[in-house]
Amino acid sequence: MIDTHCHLYLDQFSDDLDQVLNRAADEGVSHIFLPAIDLASLPKMDELSHPEISFHKMAGIHPTSVNDGKGTDEETLMELCSRDDFVAVGETGLDYYWDESYKQEQQQSLQMHCRVAKAVQKPIVLHNRDSTADLLDVIEAEQDGSLSGVWHSFTGTADEGKRAIDLGLKLGVGGIFTFRNANVDQAVAQLPLEDMIIETDAPYLAPHPKRGKRNEPSFVIHTAARLAEVMNLSIEEVERVTDRNALSLFRMS
Repeated sequence: MIDTHCHLYLDQFSDDLDQVLNRAADEGVSHIFLPAIDLASLPKMDELSHPEISFHKMAGIHPTSVNDGKGTDEETLMELCSRDDFVAVGETGLDYYWDESYKQEQQQSLQMHCRVAKAVQKPIVLHNRDSTADLLDVIEAEQDGSLSGVWHSFTGTADEGKRAIDLGLKLGVGGIFTFRNANVDQAVAQLPLEDMIIETDAPYLAPHPKRGKRNEPSFVIHTAARLAEVMNLSIEEVERVTDRNALSLFRMS
């Protein structure tokens, strides 16, 4: 299995990181993708290692980090994302939940990330909270046929998911999808598995039945199991297809 979105470098894992990684390997997690929150995230990613797991770095500025003044300039982001050891641009996106007064700054940051992603020909990883219409409008305006990426932690409707797919995005299926009261599973059931990848967003949003606990990569099995139920497929088939999708999106196959 592949965890396509995980913040293992955060302090929530500082006390038991080795055990967390061993549990992930025991569940068959072979790849973990590491989106940045800001540029200070990057050195911490290099400290991660495990003999059975490959780690893949991204560079970008989370939209709430934009609110906090932790941006970057396009030249710096371009230089980082051009490097072979960075596989994607992000995470970026829009988040209007906490504060709507930074909409313009967040949109400008997202546009910059899109330009960099197209220039370096690497996928973009998109955060979205209470901002779906604006997020997809920006992607539509930036899409010239060369932009690929993922709507991470997909929580949209079936129609929003279809629009995202039509715009060249994959859908990141994570913990919220497993929440019985979220209704995300009803939307996902109407969308093609060929356009989905699986994630944890650890340490956040642990899936049912681990909801409320610190999330970790080994919990991706619970999201895969629920996705298999919704799609009426075996968990092995869900793992096969979503792994293939992830490796293709991140240019590893």
